[in-house]
Amino acid sequence: MLLMGSNFTISVVCENSKDADQAITTAVEEITRIERLISSWDDQSSTSAVNRMAGLQAVPVDSELMGLIERAQRLSILTNGAFDITYASMDRIWKFDGSVTVLPSKEEIKSSISKVGFNKIVLDKDNGTVFLKEKGMKIGFGAIGKGYAADQAMKLLKSMGIQAGIINASGDLNAWGKQPDGSDWNIAITNPLNKTKAFGVLPISNRSMATSGNYEKFLTIEGKRYAHIIDPRTGYPTSGIVSVSIFAHKAELADALATSVFVMGIETGLNLINQIPDVECIIVDESGQLFTSENLKIDTL
Repeated sequence: MLLMGSNFTISVVCENSKDADQAITTAVEEITRIERLISSWDDQSSTSAVNRMAGLQAVPVDSELMGLIERAQRLSILTNGAFDITYASMDRIWKFDGSVTVLPSKEEIKSSISKVGFNKIVLDKDNGTVFLKEKGMKIGFGAIGKGYAADQAMKLLKSMGIQAGIINASGDLNAWGKQPDGSDWNIAITNPLNKTKAFGVLPISNRSMATSGNYEKFLTIEGKRYAHIIDPRTGYPTSGIVSVSIFAHKAELADALATSVFVMGIETGLNLINQIPDVECIIVDESGQLFTSENLKIDTL
């Protein structure tokens, strides 16, 4: 089903179809609620109100949105700005529809990120307000929102007594409990350059995974391939990597780190992941070579 602009698949293990249908309906309602809260396309959302008042005044928001923005800022610090929800402030000078055939000028690229900067978000927790310092600034949750929604939906289903299931938001997923036969859920690690082949299988239970990839949206200029993921610090598209998958205890964290590692590159990205407890990473580069974090074990095919 289409939610938050992505295809969501929700599977639950229940004793009967009636309970399963009710659980899935509840999860869909929760994901829809979160979309209304964080969507920058919905004029009625709190996020849109914050963006409209950028450079003008602080906007009251509820504690849920405040918490999400606060965690996003901590991730920005952790990744040295590779993750930044103010990426939404960037001018859209890059198009990935084949119309861009030459690199924009350095001046255009520099100008495109002039309003970007997570340190320009002012959170007043005492008064419950968010303020963007410059007019034209925007925040967006495209690199964290689906993961957060998957986490919240899973949390709600668990509270209802659903002991096992998978919530998959176009590659950002939560898996908990066991399959009906008692085995772990298994995730195939597919080669993004050849989807008919898989590197191996990874058992996953009570874990989350998120994948960022440029194998469907990219541009090629003078023989060099550029991903649709833009480095918010430089304004340039990323290159060299075609896929990043992160495994973590929360889909929100996995979602954000997948984008961050894509921006940071293989060496710096793996170095970061190896320093974060209980987080693992798989990177596939442009030649199809596989790189993994130190503690990840894949059952090869």
